[in-house]
Parts: sequence; C-alpha cells; structure tokens
Amino acid sequence: MAELQSLIDRMDQEFSSGEDKIKKFQQEQVDAYKERQKRLQALGQVFQKLREVWKPRLEVLQSKFGDKVKVKPSFVPSLREAQFEFQSKLAAISLKFSATTDADVKKIILIYDLRVVPTLMNFDSHSELELPIENPDPEKVAKWVDDRIISFVKTYQSLHENEFYLKDHMVEDPVIGVRFPKFAAGATLEWKGKTHFFVSDETLQEFKKQQGI
Repeated sequence: MAELQSLIDRMDQEFSSGEDKIKKFQQEQVDAYKERQKRLQALGQVFQKLREVWKPRLEVLQSKFGDKVKVKPSFVPSLREAQFEFQSKLAAISLKFSATTDADVKKIILIYDLRVVPTLMNFDSHSELELPIENPDPEKVAKWVDDRIISFVKTYQSLHENEFYLKDHMVEDPVIGVRFPKFAAGATLEWKGKTHFFVSDETLQEFKKQQGI
C-alpha cells in the first residue's frame, strides 16, 4: 500500500508540475499581449514621426505626374499605405508604399511594390526596409524612399521608351516620315476621317500647305 501511495504522490507531483507550467505559460502570454498592446499604441507616434519624412517626398512624386496619377491613402492602427495609380495608354501602373510592423510590434517595415500590366520588361517590383521600432533612423527612411522613387521614375521612363510597349502605339509624321510614339506627338490633325500625327506644329503647317488645307 505504501508503494502505491508513493506512486500516487509522484503522479500528483507531475500533474501539479504540468498545471504550474500551463499557468506560467498563460501568464507569459497575457504579459506578452499587454506589452504588445503598449507597443502598438506607441506605433502611431512612430508612424507620425516618420510621416514627416515620407509625406513631402510622396507629394513631390504626385506633383511631378500631376493629372496622370491618382492617390489612394489607407490608414489603420498597424498600417500606413499610399497607392498611386498612373494613367498610361501603354500599361496599367500601380505603385504602393506601405509602412507596417511585424507580429511582435518590434520592427517598422517599409514596403515598396510596383505592378505593371502587361509585364514586358524587367524592373524592381519589390523592396523592403526594416528598422527597430524604437528610434528608427529618419535618414535611412529618407534615403530609402528617395531611392525607390527614382527607381520608379526610371522604370516609368523606360516603359515609355520600350519597343514592346510602343509597338501598337507608333505613328508616322506624313511630312518628314519619322516614326514616333503617339504620346510624343507635337500636333495632330483630323482630316478625311483620319487622325494625322506630327512631331511638331511646324510639320503640321507644312502638311496643310501641301494639301491646300
């Protein structure tokens, strides 16, 4: 009987130890959740500080493209996002800058995503920058945003010079016989049910003279 009691006591110890581990685990999770919530509350202030860095830069990007771009901002507690939709006859162009955090709210993650449809050339479509949530370096943020914007501008320019995108958008000046993209036309003329494209107003006037218009 004593041997059985010893067995019972040892089993009880194991069960008790298991219960203690569960309680410890539960408390650790509660504490971790509370700490995460504190960091999440502070995240808004961090975003606001960094907003002073990226906001003027994104405004410059928007102003340079003027009516050719529409901006869709999005704000939630753990995410800041600005999506740019660029108007182009050659492709659907969507550029998104995001600022978010990791699952533990210990890092700031800046994300750059560029989508071009159809995709007929190679370009940098994605980039990320991770920073500690405590005292993220504004200079690193500024350089990263600047570099991403320049990368996009280069891609946009290359797209509008790419033969694969332009092949269905090329026209010819009837006066000097030069082929060029429609969007680069200096002048156009509707004549005899057809649109004629010219590299400049000068060739347009010469065309009118030749045709007696």
